[in-house]
Amino acid sequence: MAILKRLTSGLAVAAVALAASLGAAQAQTSTIDGIHERGTLRIAGILNEDPYFSKDPRSGEWRGFVVEMGKDMANELGVELEIVESSWANSILDVQSGKVDLAFALTALPKRALSVSFSSPTYYNSFVIISPKPELGGKTWAELNDPAYTIAVDLGSSQDQITKAYLPKANILRFKTRDEAVLAVATGKADAIINTVFNGMVMTKKNAAVGAVYVPTPILSSPSVVGINYSADEVFKSFVSAWADYNRRVGNNQTWILKGLEPFNIGLDDLPAGFDING
Repeated sequence: MAILKRLTSGLAVAAVALAASLGAAQAQTSTIDGIHERGTLRIAGILNEDPYFSKDPRSGEWRGFVVEMGKDMANELGVELEIVESSWANSILDVQSGKVDLAFALTALPKRALSVSFSSPTYYNSFVIISPKPELGGKTWAELNDPAYTIAVDLGSSQDQITKAYLPKANILRFKTRDEAVLAVATGKADAIINTVFNGMVMTKKNAAVGAVYVPTPILSSPSVVGINYSADEVFKSFVSAWADYNRRVGNNQTWILKGLEPFNIGLDDLPAGFDING
């Protein structure tokens, strides 16, 4: 009888614990439910980052291809897009803290994956050199890895990682900001700057003194991903990756990217040889 009482008591405790667990699970709001309740999908927005983002200081309106991507994703969720001002350095922190739901246009560096979850690629970007010296066009990374060449780069960026991996012998000038690195090339202090294709193309339109965009070989193509908080549920993570895969494969992401380049009179045929948006 004592054994039966203990068994019955144990079952009762287990039932109560199970009920409490189920109740707690039901009480938790899913990531998408939280977005619906708020009525907005929040993404990190970076000022003066054409063709990704640009904010009109008078109207406050945002444009850029990431903005178009965000609007489409928000539309799929049935909510409005909310852009929260951030920076490349802070966008991952903003995802971690819950200030934003997503950070677009992240280079998928392994170290970043320790901080946020990555979606499937939205598009692919290639690391390039921008230089006023045509003789640098067509060179390999191995040929550029020479102390005879002075290369400018913004400190701590993904392109800085490329210099460390592929150009350890070159003379590298590291600057706190990209603008300082661009100025070094424009004034002849450096032979070239390393960046990505889209940034490079806009640089040449804004400042002709930096020269042209060249794609060294082998082509270093990196997936651009969306950063998601690790605490987000799997349904939301799956949705973001499905959105990225679908729009990349059907060409929508390429269309939005080209729209972001339109203000600079850059079309598909203007992109450097050897570069493929879809990887």
